[in-house]
Amino acid sequence: MCRFLVYKGKDEILLSKLILEPQHSILTQSYDSRLRLDSRRPHNGDGFGLGYYTPPALGPAPCLFTSTIPAWNCVNLLRLSSKTTSQLIFAHVRATTEGSLSDSNCHPFHRNSLMWMHNGNIGGWKHVKRTLCMGLEERWFSCVGGNTDSEWAFAVFLDVLDRMGYDPDSAALNETGFGHAVLRKAMLATIKRINALVAEIPDKGRKEKEEGLDCRSLLNFAVTDGHSVVCTRYVSSMTDEAASLYWSSGTSWQEDKYMKGRFRMERRDKGADIVLVASEPLTFERDDWVIVPTNSTLTIHKQAVMIHPIMDEYYNPNPSYTRSRGFAVSKGLDTTEEEKVERGAP
Repeated sequence: MCRFLVYKGKDEILLSKLILEPQHSILTQSYDSRLRLDSRRPHNGDGFGLGYYTPPALGPAPCLFTSTIPAWNCVNLLRLSSKTTSQLIFAHVRATTEGSLSDSNCHPFHRNSLMWMHNGNIGGWKHVKRTLCMGLEERWFSCVGGNTDSEWAFAVFLDVLDRMGYDPDSAALNETGFGHAVLRKAMLATIKRINALVAEIPDKGRKEKEEGLDCRSLLNFAVTDGHSVVCTRYVSSMTDEAASLYWSSGTSWQEDKYMKGRFRMERRDKGADIVLVASEPLTFERDDWVIVPTNSTLTIHKQAVMIHPIMDEYYNPNPSYTRSRGFAVSKGLDTTEEEKVERGAP
């Protein structure tokens, strides 16, 4: 699977302060992922991508830089991130599950001002892909350039948004933003549609499903319109834990003057001038990071962070119920506290 990072701040930040310099930066996670236990493919080295928003005079669409070169071996990433600043940044390192190794399959994906990332998989993908594609309007079907389940999920999101009455190609909406409530509603509808497709795997897949085809989906999504951000931590199961996702907020993101690479989220007041969301914490300061509950959405709007449960058929109202991490671990996406200690994680 993959790792991703979201930054939203009142002020611009140098990309290298997130991408390269922290002890456990997303660059480091491309070759040393502490919450990824996949012995088959232990690295997130199947390409990477950056997406960031530029001054309004340059238009509402983000600037994207993607490459199939492993992030740790790309000199252009070093050059770009050390000279580029932005108030809203998406970053992603990839480990393939669906789709070939190509630039067109590297996240983030975008349509006008909308930008999208995914960590996880759509369950039973080969059995639902055709039905999913046939359910899309021609415009959204044609916009898919790669062959990952992640980009097709983005096409579903665009189709849902359009059917809700918010045209993703509207010049006015791309300038002003779609609104955090609209993005969140479209995200929930996207998950609902994907779940419905998986639940109705056609006859040719039923026998395989009965014989052990795993139809559980891991849907850690992130979407932004350049103004608000909506992320999900989700698994289509009532008993399993989703892939890891954390968030942190504060007034400044500072490096320790005495220890290179040691960053802290400083909190001088109750404000949240900076919000970070990451598959894995960028530092080993545990007090700086809060885990997003399984099957929840995290919304960032005007630097305020709002977390809502996803109340569908996989919602468990019992707050004391402990979900199993076995499924996420089997996908190389999560680990228990004991396993982290055994592996030497700080």
